[in-house]
Amino acid sequence: MTGLQTPRTLVDTYQLYIDGSWMQPQDGRYDDISPATEHAFATAPGASVAQVGEAIAAARRAFDAGPWASMSPQERAGCLDQLGEALLQHADEFFALSQLEWGCTANERVMQIDGAAYMSMRAAQLSMQLTDQPVTGIGAGTTLLRREPLGVVSILTPWNFPHCLNVMKLNNALAAGNTVVLKPSPLTPLAGLALARIIDEFTDIPPGVVNVVTPSAVAAAKLLTTDPRVDMVSFTGSSAVGCQVMSAAGATMKRILLECGGKSASIILDDAEITDEMLVKLLFDCCSLHAGQACILQSRLLLPASKHDDVVDRLVALAREIKVGDPTDPDVQMGPLISAEQRDRVEAHVSRALEDGAALATGGRRPAGRDVGFYFEPTILTEVQPDSAIAQEEVFGPVLTVLRYRDDDDAVAIANNSQYGLSGAVWGGDVNRALGVARRIRTGQIAVNGIGPGDAPFGGFKLSGFGREGGGIGGLHQYMEPKAIGMPA
Repeated sequence: MTGLQTPRTLVDTYQLYIDGSWMQPQDGRYDDISPATEHAFATAPGASVAQVGEAIAAARRAFDAGPWASMSPQERAGCLDQLGEALLQHADEFFALSQLEWGCTANERVMQIDGAAYMSMRAAQLSMQLTDQPVTGIGAGTTLLRREPLGVVSILTPWNFPHCLNVMKLNNALAAGNTVVLKPSPLTPLAGLALARIIDEFTDIPPGVVNVVTPSAVAAAKLLTTDPRVDMVSFTGSSAVGCQVMSAAGATMKRILLECGGKSASIILDDAEITDEMLVKLLFDCCSLHAGQACILQSRLLLPASKHDDVVDRLVALAREIKVGDPTDPDVQMGPLISAEQRDRVEAHVSRALEDGAALATGGRRPAGRDVGFYFEPTILTEVQPDSAIAQEEVFGPVLTVLRYRDDDDAVAIANNSQYGLSGAVWGGDVNRALGVARRIRTGQIAVNGIGPGDAPFGGFKLSGFGREGGGIGGLHQYMEPKAIGMPA
């Protein structure tokens, strides 16, 4: 580890990070495009199949013969604390990178960037709680329940919240005693490589424990799900790709953690008091958060007839006030979509919804005067049927779908009429009634009157994946295998 020094910018020309060294890519380099400018601001190293294999081999050696797995929890915690401190020190540089690479705005900074440092410090604390637990039951002797690291974990992360997801998954895997090969999305490769640089320069994490590769070819990326030297795959991304990961990992029965898509519902009950503050939160949580590119968005808003017109009118007025534009502008509230392809996809979803009978309350187009950058207006669609494509498919853009419901039972049925089950919300005047509705929703986490779950397991039902991230010590246990040891009394 080197001491803290005057930093270079994290927007840099990186090589691959394998076995504690920076290596030239064998598959050339590819452009990293800023979604705000549509211009390449950097290039990323294309890892070959062989180089991904080298990264896996390095992680395997580091686990089987290196010091990481045999370190005490206190020693591993010290390294994670170093990482947390360094991330805190360099948060401004990561934020500058995030503005360029994935269009992060100032109002997203805490969740996208600043929180990551504290995740590392929290993981350090949790790592010291990993102790053998006595189990009582029928039989002679004593049983100890021990949890051991799985081994080599491949971490596959998406482009929407790359920094915090890179750090969160890395934290849990390392705190549990595993070694890692991290593959960030080819749309946000520098997020992972910049993290490798921080680890390399400012922590005592041994060589080979963390490797970061950025292949652009499918064959090289797929090796991380099929190679028998990998013990676990931790994936966040679309449900379609998650199913492919699950299938590929099944041949060697790897442990997998999948956090996938969502089409969550926010239900406003007929006794809810509709405040301006509530509507601002609704619009952010349901539509404008990171330009709608978040699996946790409650992109279906369920309204009773008595509230429908008033809520829609007020949300439309708020949506039209949202400042969309360059993420480097501190006054901008919503940045661009990640790519031209993603913007085209969102436009196609809106067009199909209108063909299917939905009404456009606001938005639905590229902002006026924004000819450069992958921007799309906050969009609200009404008169939507529960079985229509726009109410069933994940858009991953700033599109809020409004549906009417008759009573509580109808609202629950509409909310559960989905192949997903990741998040959700219920708003009501009678908290017990709202809680009763929340309990009936088939989803991994749900908020009541704007209060979301705290340090609780995060994951989903159905096609939203399985396994759980975070949630205290349980988040580390996801990256471990339980072993029962029987001992004489």
